[in-house]
Amino acid sequence: MKTLTVGDLKTHFSEVLKDVQNGESIAISYGKKKKIIAYLVSEIKTESKKPKRKLGLLEGKATFKWVGDGKITEEEFLGL
Repeated sequence: MKTLTVGDLKTHFSEVLKDVQNGESIAISYGKKKKIIAYLVSEIKTESKKPKRKLGLLEGKATFKWVGDGKITEEEFLGL
């Protein structure tokens, strides 16, 4: 992973975007201590890291029944 200062990013912005499009990750640093404040990563790279969710995990295992109108007093809300 390449690390660039904010000034270098501003100077070479087009080149940095091409590198990111090609799959390279870039860290952006700022200040005298050059603290990393941001990362630039390809959208394709971030999409592949997302775990797939299984929807309907509890389908058919639980039920829910709404009773009443849902209104409660302020004391009930505060647990008094």
